[in-house]
Amino acid sequence: MAFIEKQPFKPEKRDAKKIFNKKVIIKGTFWFALITVATIAAVFFYNNTGDTLNALTHISYKYIAICFLMLIVDLMLGSWRNHIYIQKLAPKISHWVSFKANVANMFMGAVTPAHGGAGPAQIFIYTSNGVPFIDSFAVSLINMGATLIFMPLAGFVAILLMDTTEVGSLVPAMLKYGFGFFLVFLLAFLLAFWKPLWVGEMIRKIAYGLAQIFVTRKEKLTKWADNSFQSICKYQQTCSVIIQRHPLLFPLSLVITTALYMNKYCLQWVILLGLGVNANLVQVISIQILIQFMIYFAPSPGGSGFAEMFIASLFGKIVPAALLPIFTLLQRSFLLFFPALVGAYVVLNLLRKQTIKKP
Repeated sequence: MAFIEKQPFKPEKRDAKKIFNKKVIIKGTFWFALITVATIAAVFFYNNTGDTLNALTHISYKYIAICFLMLIVDLMLGSWRNHIYIQKLAPKISHWVSFKANVANMFMGAVTPAHGGAGPAQIFIYTSNGVPFIDSFAVSLINMGATLIFMPLAGFVAILLMDTTEVGSLVPAMLKYGFGFFLVFLLAFLLAFWKPLWVGEMIRKIAYGLAQIFVTRKEKLTKWADNSFQSICKYQQTCSVIIQRHPLLFPLSLVITTALYMNKYCLQWVILLGLGVNANLVQVISIQILIQFMIYFAPSPGGSGFAEMFIASLFGKIVPAALLPIFTLLQRSFLLFFPALVGAYVVLNLLRKQTIKKP
């Protein structure tokens, strides 16, 4: 396979406001906050609020401090699994850029349904710092592939190790939902990577078929299909070149992805220790893997509503009722709220700088 000629190392002049749409962010943040507050409030009222407030005085803050250290590890691992590729493609890019790209990804993933804005946010941070779009997209695609491989395998191992009597009849439904979505996306990823011509031709046929129905949009549909076909081939070739030049990077990405998610899962166990709950580590990890399946492609911003509901339902089997609201709040804070706040600062600061630069 011939290597792709690299583009010049210069920032791409793209408007941040087109990527970080103000209306989308405000609307997503509003619904994310509203649904989250409503569901956590429901958990509080359902589980004896008086006892819950009394339980706050018994939190061991040394474990909460450990959680903040694990949060830093989470953010660093997330940025590092991108940076192992970026440092090969664009050596001048610092790890700080990858850190900002990662937290921007987490923020936009939190305020858009099914993480829809996460990828574009990450790609924009890189392109605005001089990484060619095609390289930024390829890195995002490859790491998405690592996640799509890790999550189903983790789910399979979890169900083997899990005591299913602890979570009742929800397990089969959650597994079908999670494995179904991940299987579809994994197949799409594999087809786009190994058989891009098949995917491209499929898109063309669908677009041409729609053009026969919507005649007035024929030209736009045909142009979109042709551009998509060329883009798929280009991205596939770029990914192949990256993996061919650096064959050890993808296995390393899988290792980092595993460490990243295991750190997230173990963090919840530390939260429980801080609340005085001596839960089984394997059960905690297994339950969270199932929850991750449910909320990863949830239609609400950041999986809000879905996450709180399933945390209360599944962890309610091992966490005392009075502690459940506190655990739910702390779990969501460390895994999503705090990283999203860091990402919000990065995104808003970027938008402010671009506004100042304009005459």
